[in-house]
Amino acid sequence: MTIADPGRLRAALIEIPVEPRRHSPSLIRMSDLLVGALSVLLATNSPAALSNYVVGKVGVSPSVLVASPDPADPRYAELRKVMEADDAADEEIGRWLSERRAMDATDPRTESELAFRRRVEVRNDAVKEQYLGLLGRHPDYAPALNAYASFLAESGDEEEAIVQLEKASGISPRDPAVWNNLANLYGHIGPIHRAFPAYEKAMELNPYEPIYRYNLATVVFLFRKDSMEYYRCDEQAVFNRALDLYREVRRLRPHNFRYAFDFAQTFYGVKAAPAETAEGRRASELQLATVARGAWLDALALSDNEEDRAGIFLHLARWNIRTGEFESALTNLTLVTNAVHLDMRKRLERNLAEKSAEAHNR
Repeated sequence: MTIADPGRLRAALIEIPVEPRRHSPSLIRMSDLLVGALSVLLATNSPAALSNYVVGKVGVSPSVLVASPDPADPRYAELRKVMEADDAADEEIGRWLSERRAMDATDPRTESELAFRRRVEVRNDAVKEQYLGLLGRHPDYAPALNAYASFLAESGDEEEAIVQLEKASGISPRDPAVWNNLANLYGHIGPIHRAFPAYEKAMELNPYEPIYRYNLATVVFLFRKDSMEYYRCDEQAVFNRALDLYREVRRLRPHNFRYAFDFAQTFYGVKAAPAETAEGRRASELQLATVARGAWLDALALSDNEEDRAGIFLHLARWNIRTGEFESALTNLTLVTNAVHLDMRKRLERNLAEKSAEAHNR
């Protein structure tokens, strides 16, 4: 996640626990948007429809994200049948995409982009008709509304997904997943001010589920102007609110890398405590850097791959440069050997050389 780019959060709000329908025509155009860095969520009421990515990357069991339908309810059997058809279509379109990627785009026999998109639309339309048939028979069945909303959002029709989720929230107002899903869509297409109370409602209904707080913290942190207007506070108070939410998320899931990483990133927006003297300001800056580096070291301890660790060494070097600890910065930069991060390492090395020279010439 690039913390300076609020637009990317709108992507992050629809990432996790449902497998993105990468194959839908609209999502082909939006693939970078929907499977970007942060994540977070359009849950259906079917555990089978949830991606293992949730548990693997976020450490959240899908069962806590949704209110499970009563399996004894005869409507549930109908819903399962539709969702199985949805999954089958998803898999088939996935195969089509794999086959298409293997084709030579310059070969005149290759299916045109327009024809391929139409083929995908027809396949998805068949699933949509099944959802509509189910809802025609059971218009007040909240799990079906939630599942259909997920299908719509993953297919690129977020506005209609909101309509369905708003219906579900009226029918099942005590389902936190519905409010969380609504908030994610509000964060994605607006109005953003409606995301805040929807996340807060989800948190109220299930205060022990950290992902709701995580989503709200991310929205608060990246949509600072909207957060200032909603909470009627200044920017620093917004950062403090985001930090408090992230801290609570970390308390609830202390071993989750993603939560630790995003919490550490938040400190880039935090200002050092004000002080009247140069010595006091320097001490405040060092204190902030110490806390921020501690957060990055916590994330480092939870990382499980070289690429993530290299990225964290870069962040540690940034804080070293910021506080004039140039030798420590150089040490952290020498630990970055991953090819993905080499360009950033070179840029930071240039910055380090400039700052070091400035300090030497004072």
